[in-house]
Amino acid sequence: MDNQLISKQFELIESRVQQLLDRCRSLETFNQDLTSQIATLEEELREQREAEMRFAAERDLIRTKVDGLLARLADATTD
Repeated sequence: MDNQLISKQFELIESRVQQLLDRCRSLETFNQDLTSQIATLEEELREQREAEMRFAAERDLIRTKVDGLLARLADATTD
């Protein structure tokens, strides 16, 4: 093989290796962005679940108080 052909083959290999390295960096950045988005969404979900639990507890408390008041009214009207 002549030196010029070998040189061109090495240039081609170097170019492809550089493309692969660039692609890997790009994918790493993309992966970090996705990981960050997942963490954000998980935190939002946790907060929504906590709010839902507080809402359910408040609803149960209100229902209990209303039922108690209705029972008192029913007792008062039957006397």
